[in-house]
Amino acid sequence: MELNCYNIVGRSLSKLGNLEDLLIFGMLGNLQVSSSMHKRMTAPRDYIDSNDLEDSSERLLSDLEQETTVPSWKLSIPHVLAATIVSFLFGYHLGVVNEPLERISVDLGFHGNTLAEGLVVSTLLAGAFVGSLFSGWIADEVGHRRTFQLCALPMLVGGSLCATTKNLAGMLLGRFIVGIGLGVGPPVASLYVSEISPAHVRGTYGSFIQIATCLGLIGALLIGIPVTSIVGWWRICFWISTIPAAVLIFAMMFCAESPHWLFKRGRSSEAEAEFEKLLGGSHVQAAMAELSKTDRGDETDSVKLSELLYGRHSRVVFIGSTLFALQQLSGINAVFYFSSTVFRRAGVSSNLANGLVGIANLIGSIIALILIDKLGRKVLLLWSFIGMAVSMALQVLTAGLFASSSGSFYFTIASTLLFVLTFATGAGPVPALLLAEIFPSRIRAKAMAFCMSVHWVLNFLVGLMFLRLLEQFGPALLYSMFCTFCLVAVVFVKRNVTETKGKSLQEIEIALLPQE
Repeated sequence: MELNCYNIVGRSLSKLGNLEDLLIFGMLGNLQVSSSMHKRMTAPRDYIDSNDLEDSSERLLSDLEQETTVPSWKLSIPHVLAATIVSFLFGYHLGVVNEPLERISVDLGFHGNTLAEGLVVSTLLAGAFVGSLFSGWIADEVGHRRTFQLCALPMLVGGSLCATTKNLAGMLLGRFIVGIGLGVGPPVASLYVSEISPAHVRGTYGSFIQIATCLGLIGALLIGIPVTSIVGWWRICFWISTIPAAVLIFAMMFCAESPHWLFKRGRSSEAEAEFEKLLGGSHVQAAMAELSKTDRGDETDSVKLSELLYGRHSRVVFIGSTLFALQQLSGINAVFYFSSTVFRRAGVSSNLANGLVGIANLIGSIIALILIDKLGRKVLLLWSFIGMAVSMALQVLTAGLFASSSGSFYFTIASTLLFVLTFATGAGPVPALLLAEIFPSRIRAKAMAFCMSVHWVLNFLVGLMFLRLLEQFGPALLYSMFCTFCLVAVVFVKRNVTETKGKSLQEIEIALLPQE
């Protein structure tokens, strides 16, 4: 290879007669020639040093290698890990009241009031819905880094209020404030991770979000265990939640801003600097060229809701919102919220029940982490919803045919864990990642906010109505409904979802939305 490059360079140099030819050769061959080299090029071939030819061939090989290699994952991963702190907090605050709720109700004077206990849980979801409505606007106006810091502030304030409150009103207000931060943060985390990740590992990095959520849920469970033996321990649980929120504010001071957001604001030089941090200097120009295919700098016109629902972007917004709707209508959060009740009927303690669900969720998330950039998003979604449908069918079979059997409860536990495991391999992590990939840059933040609002509304309704529907319809009919939604999801994914594995965000945008 070195000899071939030597011959190519030598023959080309012999044909160069002046500086103009040299410049043309440099453009075609991507050779960076020094000023001293320029002078020697105008001299006869006899004066050309063989060392210069070796240097030129080495540069040629180096340039070829840079063009064929992919960016290193090591540069971007610290920024991704910082962003996943939001997902950890999301999981932690969902689970932080599960074990301590009874002690909280006793200490704050609403023990036995099931409505009040339900509000302590659901007020967080109501706050998250409100926060999600504003997350897109905030991200577009102030950038992703500052949005992370702003979403951490309500978590600090709300968590502190929950830890110090003396009454139910203070607890509900604190949970609502925390929920606002959780509504703002997760959509931006998905955006940020997709926009700063190299294409070949973007799916893997997206899976970190689901894993961080699992770790937050498990962490809340473990931290809540001493609540029955230590007076006031539930207050410590809320104080602990303020630590990662403070770390997030501090970490974002050193993280890169999204180059996509900077370029969209007309700050191209800053976007290049951030690409250098994330991808390395040799990949900056290629990344900027790719970015300019679809994005326009200094794009300040606002995106209206009507444009998302009825305009040229309505198809991808429909795909995104429907994916989140089917994710929630599959019944997954009913399992997360009420699995302890089912497990206790089988004589399994709530701690062990939550631990088993958390472990199944974590294992599934790790499987998704390994496979998402190998098999692709669409394959994982299809098999995930198929597995969830099978799990729910087993639940229906158990409830209908084996309800009187002594082993039916254990069969229910097994199918529940299978449901959670298959959910975590695709239907859990993929939608948020896929949506951040398929939305065009101009509408990405606001479209994600709209789809997440759909997620929070259905999450709230499923959690609110599950037990009542279970009492009125019975488990067989209710689980049949969940199974049906999973099968509908399989058909929807098969017909509407485009594979995005290994493609740049600009390639995906061009494929889904041909340029006018």
